[in-house]
This record gives sequence, structure tokens and C-alpha cells, in this order.
Amino acid sequence: MDLGTGMLATIGRTPVVELRRVVPPGAARVLVKLESHNPTGSMKDRMALAVVDGARAAGRLAPGGHLVEYTGGSTGTSLAFVCAARGVPATLVTSDAFSREKRDHMRALGATVVELPSEGGRTTKALIERMIAHAAELAAAPGAFAADQFNNPDAAAGYAPLAQELWQQAGGRLDAFVQSVGTAQCLLGVSRVLRGLHAGVRIVAVEPAESAVLSGGAPGPHKIEGVGPGFVPPLWPQVAADEIVAVSTADAKAMARRLAREEALFAGTSTGANVVAALALAQRLGPGHLVATLACDHGLKYLSTDLYAGGG
Repeated sequence: MDLGTGMLATIGRTPVVELRRVVPPGAARVLVKLESHNPTGSMKDRMALAVVDGARAAGRLAPGGHLVEYTGGSTGTSLAFVCAARGVPATLVTSDAFSREKRDHMRALGATVVELPSEGGRTTKALIERMIAHAAELAAAPGAFAADQFNNPDAAAGYAPLAQELWQQAGGRLDAFVQSVGTAQCLLGVSRVLRGLHAGVRIVAVEPAESAVLSGGAPGPHKIEGVGPGFVPPLWPQVAADEIVAVSTADAKAMARRLAREEALFAGTSTGANVVAALALAQRLGPGHLVATLACDHGLKYLSTDLYAGGG
């Protein structure tokens, strides 16, 4: 660890745990990499560091410039964190569809936060498109750098170390990797590395059942934060996933709550969706196989939402 980089040195090298109680008998082993152990409690810290440092190195984010991004919350929090460490001003466009904890965290890290209203607190295609458009307007100002997480080529590369860590932690063997899709940058970055290490590894994408556009369905509102934008991400074709699994918001929430109570694994709704899909695959593969997925972020980001505050 390079102590000279301050808090940025704490990104990555996250632990892996094996699920015990929620895995049904006769299923494959299921590993979860705890990306919630990153400094802001999210895997997005990895891509944020790659995006900010990549832009600075290439001159796209010049000295005295500022960063602009649209975000469901975790990306914005991670960018605010890296920008605070690098001394870069950040303006982040988000919405009340995403947890109060995420928006407050961005502000606490010194970012300027612009909130757009949602339709009943749900993620919709129209909302994401409005956020993207508003961020583009702000990024037209002199000195602004548009991080543009859906298209930024540095983002996927930021997840390469995650895949390398996971492969080593799994003992150099892995049959499948399961991950929910937002921008598709994580799945793209991880799959490139894992397929280079083992061509036969199965890559499984997860999306909200209410907005199963990757499966050819229509976009719709859902409440799995950070995934399912309602359109096919630009980089999705490069992922070349072997399988797409649709998980409902209700099932994702129920699994997140089970993980907290039965495995002491406290995470968000996208993690619940990941584990639902991973368990289904583990049942199909059976004993002798190894499936891995991610705890995308920490449950502390959702305490004010109906995931943990009651309701559903």
C-alpha cells in the first residue's frame, strides 16, 4: 500500500466470504466479494479512481477544472470521494429516486449535488435520460470534464484489479461470475480478465425483471438502485454475457434482508439481486462448482429506504 496516496490507498483488496445459510443443499459453492469494504462502501470507488486519474493524465481534466457526472448515487459518492482526495471540484446530478444517505454522502465529501424529481421514487428510463441531459448541459461550461460513466473507457479498466483479486481468492478456479448491470462497465472489466484466465468461465448478467431490456423486454420502473437504466448500455455488446437473469425488486429486497439476518452480510438491493441469480445458477451447476458474485455496496446506504426502514 502506498501511504503517500492517503485515503485512495484504501480502495480495493476487498475480502471474499462463502455463503453458508442461504445456499440450498446440493448446490455449487457461492462466494461473495465484499466490495462494500471499499472506503465509500461501494465497488464504484475502483472506477472513480480510474476515471479521475485517467482524465487528469490525458489532460481531459485540466488543473483548475471540475468534474460533472450524472449518478444514481454510488458512482457520485465515489467520484466525490476521489475528487476530494485529488482536490478537484465535482458537480453531481442525481435524483430523489436514490437514497438520502447517498446524496448526503456526496455533499459531505464537498460535491455540489443537483437533485431531479422522480416518479414516485422509482428508477425510470425517462429519469436517467433527464439526468444525463442535465449533466451534459453543465459539462458544456469552460473547464468542465464530463465523466460520462456509460461511455468512459477508463471505467471498465478500473475493475480489472477486482477480477484479479477474485481469481486469486477463489484459488485460481471459478466456474461462473454473476453481476447486475447498470452501465455494464463492471461486468465488462471483470469478464475481460476472467476470460483471459479461464476461457470457460460463465458470465451471467442480472437486470430488474420490471425493466428487462437486455432480455428484449420493455423498460419499466423499478427500485433496484444503480442498475437497470431502462435502455441497453452502449458497452453492453462488448460484455458478451453467456446468460441474462431477470430478478424482481421484491425478490432482490427479500434476499438482501435474508443476507443481513442469516449471513450477517449487510448490503443493498443490487446485492440481493446478484445473490438471487447466483443461487439459481448454483442449483443448476451443482456440487463441485464455484460461483462468485459481488456485494456491490453497503447496507448503511439504504437505512432510510423501505429496504430496511420497513415496508417494501
